[in-house]
Amino acid sequence: MRRVTLYILKQIGIGTFLVTAGLACLIWLTQSLRFVELIVNRGLSLSVFLNLTILLLPNFLVIVLPIALFSVVLFTYNRLKADRELVVLMAAGWTRNTIARPAIALAGLMTAFSYLLQLWLVPESFRAFRELQFTIRHKYASILLQEGVFNQVTNGLMVYVRERASNGELVGIVVHDSRNRGHPVTMMAERGSLVLAADGPRVVMVNGNRQEAEPDTGRLKVLYFERNTIDLNVVGEDTGPRYREPRERPLGELLSVTRKEVGDQDFGRFRAEAHQRLATPFLNLGFVLVGLAILLAGGFGRSPQAPRVIVAVLAVIALQAGMLGVINLAAKQLDLVPLIYVHALAPVIVGYYALRQAPEGRSPVLAGPRRAVS
Repeated sequence: MRRVTLYILKQIGIGTFLVTAGLACLIWLTQSLRFVELIVNRGLSLSVFLNLTILLLPNFLVIVLPIALFSVVLFTYNRLKADRELVVLMAAGWTRNTIARPAIALAGLMTAFSYLLQLWLVPESFRAFRELQFTIRHKYASILLQEGVFNQVTNGLMVYVRERASNGELVGIVVHDSRNRGHPVTMMAERGSLVLAADGPRVVMVNGNRQEAEPDTGRLKVLYFERNTIDLNVVGEDTGPRYREPRERPLGELLSVTRKEVGDQDFGRFRAEAHQRLATPFLNLGFVLVGLAILLAGGFGRSPQAPRVIVAVLAVIALQAGMLGVINLAAKQLDLVPLIYVHALAPVIVGYYALRQAPEGRSPVLAGPRRAVS
């Protein structure tokens, strides 16, 4: 019995690992395409790019792990059923609960791993991602200046660059600075460069002019220069600590935050995020139990299994969509928070009960031909 259990567990475990890794890499690839432009056009280093995108992987694992586990369990048990291996096990005295035990054990293990992700790894990685993103936006100023568009570098400062040369030189620069209220200034230059000084990034402009209108008369004053410097003042504008989203905060902080600290609008999001982390790991167990209950509830004859597989897939899709809907509703109406736990635990209870209550029946191997009754 132990060999057969390990045989099934090995197939499910290896398959889950491969499918999870494949889906996570696929999602990572599609999401990382958003940051490729930072390397190609804006000079972001490859190491920073990899660090930025890898920090998103734990967020992807939380999503794909229950789906991957369910898919592999459904595929494995359907193949065992089609190859008549389950028939042999039933003939050897195995029950449906015994057959399902390896999948349930792995689902329990994945549930514990999901708790590790949700309670520690996901908030830590997302916090590091947001901090790195904040650093790139405020310190790696070279990525802010995109060619051919008006770049809103900071409040009151607009920079336009017609072209960026291969050596990093900026060609065709227009800067509109309205940070000093009542005295907006527009500067244009033939070329220039972006440099990082000790107090923040600056644009050095060569061969240009500075245009400013007199407040009283509205008369335009033009000053021509050979060399001028404009302080982007991106780092200096930071007026306080960065606002941290619910996903990057630990569970204890999500549960202890008050309405006064985050406001009425975000308070529900914080509470819903906390209860989501506590409830959604049970989807690993619920999806597996629902799939096994539907697939193994019938007999082990030669009837086609495609309808049962389709029903199981549709049931899991409905459960996943329902969970997203319940979380969104709970964020708006906190009285609906218990529905998150109901929706997460109901598939576990119903699936386990259906699996235990399914009639065992007689194995086709042991059942002999019936005699005609006169």
